Amino acid sequence: PPCSDAEEEEGDAVGNTVYSKHWLFSVLTRLIEVIAPAEPDLAASPEGARTELDEEMENDICKVWDMSMDEDVALFLQEFNAPDIFMGVFAKSKCPRLTEICVGILGNMACFQDICMSISKDENLGQVLLQRLCDSDSPTLLETSRLLLTCLSQPEVANVWVERIRENPSVYDCVCFIMSSSTNVELLVKVGEVVDKLFDLDEELMLNWIKSGTCRSVGPSVDDSPEELPDFKIVPCILEAAKQVRSDNPEGLDVYMHILQLLTTVDEGIQAIVQAPDGGKDTWSLLYDLVCQELCQPDDPPIIVQEQKTVLASILSVLSAMFASQTEQEYTRMRKSKSCYFLFFFYMPLIGSLIRILQYMEGCRKRAADNSKESEQEETGRTDVNEEDFHLKILKDICCELLSNMLQELTKENTLEGLHQGHLNEQTCSCAFQNLLPLYFASVESFLEVLREADQTLADNLEKRFPSLKVHT
Repeated sequence: PPCSDAEEEEGDAVGNTVYSKHWLFSVLTRLIEVIAPAEPDLAASPEGARTELDEEMENDICKVWDMSMDEDVALFLQEFNAPDIFMGVFAKSKCPRLTEICVGILGNMACFQDICMSISKDENLGQVLLQRLCDSDSPTLLETSRLLLTCLSQPEVANVWVERIRENPSVYDCVCFIMSSSTNVELLVKVGEVVDKLFDLDEELMLNWIKSGTCRSVGPSVDDSPEELPDFKIVPCILEAAKQVRSDNPEGLDVYMHILQLLTTVDEGIQAIVQAPDGGKDTWSLLYDLVCQELCQPDDPPIIVQEQKTVLASILSVLSAMFASQTEQEYTRMRKSKSCYFLFFFYMPLIGSLIRILQYMEGCRKRAADNSKESEQEETGRTDVNEEDFHLKILKDICCELLSNMLQELTKENTLEGLHQGHLNEQTCSCAFQNLLPLYFASVESFLEVLREADQTLADNLEKRFPSLKVHT
């Protein structure tokens, strides 16, 4: 709403905008009246009863919400103590729509550094905002998550919020509840971004959250005697959210896969995954399904690996950590028994997918090399290409590490299965060797010995292609 000519002459404009101070003032005043104590009415209304917002008031406050994206308006709202007014809304209003809008306005205001610092340093406001995570209204939860993410993304105040969240155990419970029960994809993505940011900022908080959901349950041990097994709450909640977003929001899937990857950067996180009551099967099955059935498929163009490189890197990193952990535990306990879920169930399709990813990356590398020969790129273009190369290199390193570990554990039966299913042939094995040598020489050599038992001719052909692998007698 613009100010009139007369008002403009009187200096009624907000900063350098055409918005009217008088109009904004009137809306905020009416907002105060909406939440002003009306004891008889409050006493008469049923506990927890929800109320609707007057249509005119909703339209006006929504205009303020839109206007608050302008820094001059945000500063005016701060000067008028709008955050304190919103505190009153949170404390007294039973209208979910009004609460959502007020949190949204604060979220817009927090995009500006000075205002964000002011909001963040207000301990009472900070506590009240965290309490909004326990709200039952999805739009309010979405705006609260957006506000928290905005504040956590400001280096000057991020630690204030991390410490505040660390001291509020209810935040963990609320976040886990949202991830495990919500079907609102937009909300799940935003909450995932908050968790991802928190774990990235503070390892101690991540460790606390891993341990917070731990309870003891009885389960079978290796020798069939009962023993207590830890039941970690955070992992199944993350998995449930990932399943909800996987088909509708690729960016959201990327976020949740990165959360899992962050968990594997600490021993406690790996144990939270592989020592869950299901032995980590839910996690492995989801990640296996993503790699083998959805991402980077045979009918996709090789360039798809560029688009999916970050989510693939996260997934393969988690699989690699799980595989290494389960290999050690199961081989110690079961002495290479084929009952080991991770080592023998759906083994070869995953190896085939890893090799396909490497093949696609090689295709992308050749294409980039050809393009660079055809035309000189500008300096900014070179930077982008280098960044792309960096992310692809990370993906390749993770892919090669997992592939080498899996090849090293192959048996003759696994190899025959791979040959029969078409996952292993001269082309795929050559691609694997090309990428694994010389760094993973021992793994390749071990696999070649097993391959010789399964297909002597193929093993001989590969030795000719890679002379360094010839057996020395």
